[in-house]
Amino acid sequence: MGRFWAGVHNFRLVVLWSIGIGLYLVFLWALHSSSYIADPLLDTYLQMGGSLIAFTFAANALVRFRGTHDRISLILAFGFVLAGLVEAGTSMTFYRGILVTPTPGNQISVGWLAGRTLLGILLIAALAVEKRLPISRDPAKEMAGATLVVGAVAYLTSVFYFMLPHSPRILPGAIIARPWDLLPALIYLIAAIGYAQRLHREGAYLDRALFIAAGLNVLCHVTMSASQHHLDAAYETAHSLMVMSYVVVLGGTLLDNAKLFDQVSRLAASDSLTGLANHRKLLEVMETEIQRSKRTGRNFAVLLFDLDGLKKINDKFGHLVGSRAIKRLGVALRHSSRTIDTPARFGGDEFALILPESGSEEAGQVAARICEELRSDGHEPPITVSVGLAVFPADGTNIEKLLSAADRGLYHMKGKGQKKFRFGHIAACL
Repeated sequence: MGRFWAGVHNFRLVVLWSIGIGLYLVFLWALHSSSYIADPLLDTYLQMGGSLIAFTFAANALVRFRGTHDRISLILAFGFVLAGLVEAGTSMTFYRGILVTPTPGNQISVGWLAGRTLLGILLIAALAVEKRLPISRDPAKEMAGATLVVGAVAYLTSVFYFMLPHSPRILPGAIIARPWDLLPALIYLIAAIGYAQRLHREGAYLDRALFIAAGLNVLCHVTMSASQHHLDAAYETAHSLMVMSYVVVLGGTLLDNAKLFDQVSRLAASDSLTGLANHRKLLEVMETEIQRSKRTGRNFAVLLFDLDGLKKINDKFGHLVGSRAIKRLGVALRHSSRTIDTPARFGGDEFALILPESGSEEAGQVAARICEELRSDGHEPPITVSVGLAVFPADGTNIEKLLSAADRGLYHMKGKGQKKFRFGHIAACL
């Protein structure tokens, strides 16, 4: 039965691909038969816009490389810069030529073919480098290696095209009027297959964007191969597809960078072991609560927790078990907190919990819940905590005084054999 449904699924895919290819061929024939002629200035603006997007992508790809050491981003950053420069120069040269000779000739721009082929080969080269070469811990070496790869590809591509015995020409009236554009189409097709396989291992937005962009560039050059002369419908559609591919990769990079910046922001404000707020975030929240309480006249409470006997746990069971004990306390704090509360790792085996709109009684109930969860979490060895309590403004009107009051209460209970929670400055848990 499973094979049957798999066969049905594959058949549906074949049918959908067949319909899509059929519609594209009909569209291509309509472009081939169209009498549309684009404004040379509009075409120049289109290509210059594509170059600007390519440069923007390159800048964002470098930012991504600095954050993730993704060498695909690094190689493509250099590649898009070169491609953007070539395309900008080609478009300006073509526009100036149109001003001199209103009717363009039938020669294909070698710069166009070289720039497009260069980018396609670099897409494949980036995959090969990522897969085959070891990662260096030195970003300078990575950048030097990427420069070498891009330089070698650019040199070989330019030698290939500029050493041709005859300049590529358009063949008016032929079904494939620009057969030379099928070479970049084949290169981008290989790149699209490579990035499609990479999607099974990587899930970043840029990886998806590169797959889509490679596919758009295949369509770009197949469409361009049907162009009968410069500035016709197929010619402009191909340029539009090229710019669209640049927009896609730029969008993928921006989404990845936004995700990266969000992760960095979270890491800057959270503890790596427990995922709770760190010391810096704790102080920010306390300052915010102090200012808010001064405006509203309502209390807030601070609970300090200290894990009892962590050194003994480390000595007897090992540091891994000790780290798990710290994480267990962090989990108990998170589970016993409200959405508006802020659990934080104060430092080492000390934790804090900020309770807005709370007094000593509410704080005592929260401390009791945390103690109960630690008793019943089912893990070994059993752990206990000492707790100190401070309430704003009764125990202090600034961060230092509040933490000192809670700290005094905490250490007053440290080392006591029988620990029972009670309100005030001092609290503890069995």
